[in-house]
Amino acid sequence: MTIYLPCLDEYEDSFPDVESALTEPDGLLAFGGDLSPHRIINAYKNGIFPWFSEQDPILWWSPAKRAVISPHKFTPSKSLKKHVRRAKLTVTLNHATEQVIQLCASTRPPEETWITQEMIDAYIELAHLGFCHSVEVWREDMLVGGLYGIKLGQLFCGESMFSIESNASKVAFWHLCQHFAGVGGQLIDCQIMNPHLEKLGVAEIQRTDFLSQMTILQHEPTNRDFTTCMLKIDEGQ
Repeated sequence: MTIYLPCLDEYEDSFPDVESALTEPDGLLAFGGDLSPHRIINAYKNGIFPWFSEQDPILWWSPAKRAVISPHKFTPSKSLKKHVRRAKLTVTLNHATEQVIQLCASTRPPEETWITQEMIDAYIELAHLGFCHSVEVWREDMLVGGLYGIKLGQLFCGESMFSIESNASKVAFWHLCQHFAGVGGQLIDCQIMNPHLEKLGVAEIQRTDFLSQMTILQHEPTNRDFTTCMLKIDEGQ
C-alpha cells in the first residue's frame, strides 16, 4: 500500500491540520523535520507527538482516539495500596530525569522501543529547559521504576514508563496523579491505549474532544511549579 505523507519543512515548525492524519495507520500525520525543542513543544501544543523506530524517518502522529485520564479520578487497586505500604520505596520528582528516559529505552527489547538515541537526547534537552519531568521510584539508592513526560500548563503528556521490579511503574503513576492533581493539573495524556494503561483506569476519547480540552488546559497554569521534590501518597484522598 502506498502512503502519501506531507514532509515537514526543515526551517519551519508548523504541522498539517490533524484532521488530515491517516486512518491507516491510525493518526500518522507527517514525516521529517527535526526534534528541536521548539518543534516538539509546538507538536504537543497541537495534539501531535513523535513516534518512530530506529530505521524510520521522524514520524508525527495524532490518532483518532486519545488515551487520557483525569489525575483526580485515578483509583489505586487494593493490591497496589498494600504494595506501597509494604514495599518501603521512596518516590521523587525530577531527581533523575535523564536516568528515567534512558531506562525507559534500555529496559525494552530493541525491536519494541521507539526511544532512539535521538529521542533520548531531545527529551533530556527538554528537561534542561523545564518542559520534561520525571517521577522516580527508588529502593534505597537503586532506581526501580519511573515515568517521564511533558507538562504544558494543566496538561501532562506522558511519554513512557518502566519497571525493574513488580508494580514500580504503577507506583510512579499513582504518585504522578496525586501530585499533579494537588498542584491543579486536570488531564494526563497517555497517547495510545494499551493493556497496562487500561488497568490503570485510562480511557479513550475522540481526538476532537482531546483537542478541545488540550487547547484550554495548556494555557492554564498550575498553582505550583513542578519542582524537584520528594513525593508521598495520601491514601485518604
